[in-house]
Amino acid sequence: MKHTRYSAVIIGSGIAGLYAAIKLRKEANLPDGLLIITKSQLIESNSKYAQGGMVCVMPENKLDSCTLHIEDTLKAGAGLSDAKVAEFISENSARVVKELQNLGVDFDRDENNRLKFTKEAAHSVNRILHAGGDATGFCIENALVKYLMSDKNIDVYEQTLAVELLTDSKNINRGVIAYNYSENEYEVIESPVVIIATGGIGQLYKYTTNPDITTGDGIALAYRAGAVVKDMEFVQFHPTAFALTEKGTMFLISEAVRGEGAKLVDEDGFTFMEKYDKRLELAPRDIVTRAIYNEMREKGTKNVYLDATHIEENKFEKRFPTIYATCREYNINPAKDYIPVSPSAHYFMGGIKTKVNGTTSIEGLYAIGEAACTGLHGANRLASNSILECAVTAFELVNHLKMLNLENNFVQDNKISKIIETYEAELFNDSNSDAQNIIKEIKLLMWENAGIIRNGEKLNKAKEVLENISKEFSYNYKCPDRSNYEIRNMLTIAKLITSFAINRKESRGAHYREDFPQRDKIAKSQELSRFAGMKG
Repeated sequence: MKHTRYSAVIIGSGIAGLYAAIKLRKEANLPDGLLIITKSQLIESNSKYAQGGMVCVMPENKLDSCTLHIEDTLKAGAGLSDAKVAEFISENSARVVKELQNLGVDFDRDENNRLKFTKEAAHSVNRILHAGGDATGFCIENALVKYLMSDKNIDVYEQTLAVELLTDSKNINRGVIAYNYSENEYEVIESPVVIIATGGIGQLYKYTTNPDITTGDGIALAYRAGAVVKDMEFVQFHPTAFALTEKGTMFLISEAVRGEGAKLVDEDGFTFMEKYDKRLELAPRDIVTRAIYNEMREKGTKNVYLDATHIEENKFEKRFPTIYATCREYNINPAKDYIPVSPSAHYFMGGIKTKVNGTTSIEGLYAIGEAACTGLHGANRLASNSILECAVTAFELVNHLKMLNLENNFVQDNKISKIIETYEAELFNDSNSDAQNIIKEIKLLMWENAGIIRNGEKLNKAKEVLENISKEFSYNYKCPDRSNYEIRNMLTIAKLITSFAINRKESRGAHYREDFPQRDKIAKSQELSRFAGMKG
């Protein structure tokens, strides 16, 4: 097996990973270089599909303040958001936006060249920057990829999975084993710094806005190595995915459309949000999602509709060019026709427990972005706080790492030797023809039993079925291909979500138990280590 050495390895190529790579290269001493490992192509990530925008408290936005933004974040988080983390991220928002602009990100401006701010659900004022109308994630990702590709000193492994962390007997991570599935080759990568920036878990559910790469790989990787994970029951379902795209990834109809005044209606054109919350369409995402889900369940329909017909066609096309183009592909004119929408798995509030600088419970292992759980989002993420968190935690991670000695002094103890030997060994059973069927089974099981509305009976059913699938699944370590590694990771994450959800016998934020509909008076997070058990 090939062995290579780097000063730092970043797993994932979304906004968090790319921004961290660029800043590390510019600000830290990396004697053995920097490597990015990406499961697909460099440009492909969950970040790419973020439409609405990026929260930023800018000094020129006189109606806004960090105090207001923190209050909105804490309210949305349903008692589990960390106030100090929210404060730190809000106060650094303008700084990272300036840096992103310097790296080539062009946020939308008005005719007077002033930044445009829009409003989304649960925000008290307009504070959300956007780019390309409704293509913010793509614009930021594209700018960062372009900048990164101009630096020939950053190595990139595409079509490569990180399959096992090299954590020694002292709980220090020394590197990672990578698997290039296009070449069917393994590689031991020695590094004092491994950064997980692999994004979320949307593909665990039948309906999701996430691309097919989001199978929880980084979180599963860290948990297998013994890292503490946190808040794993909190899966955010976006209220308005385009209901005519029911493939592996559903097209997102940005919350910003409701921010511009669009209303949710039934098939007869009647509004219904007044029955659920006084904030109507701009209530927090969990409330809007459950309202839509309830309407669909009561009326036996597959979707509701978004009425944006008050927005003049040219204005809609200019403000939401991607959404407009997609609607027109399906012969829907948003200025005249209702847009069919339904909920879809969208964002993961849980993940690897970290500080705001990305440090985890394992020395040498870091996590940023959606794979990390800093405590910012609590039980329910405030709209468009995700890209902001990606940028600020990447920024602070680099501030931490540049103060360290990043020389690669690799030490291989018996524990690491055994890990490497496991991946050097031949597979006796090197095929699993049912891989895609297993993936479909997991996705349907999670959607029906650990989705928007939960109860103990369904959660325990999901847990039992997942255990049975795990017993029949052939690969605990080395797998024959990408699909089976994804199954291994999906099973790990699915079991964590269901276990955390079973333990939380209350309803809070995105976690709703119809058998425990009330919220406990005291808010408590849950944490779990593979070796230390559950806390909380």
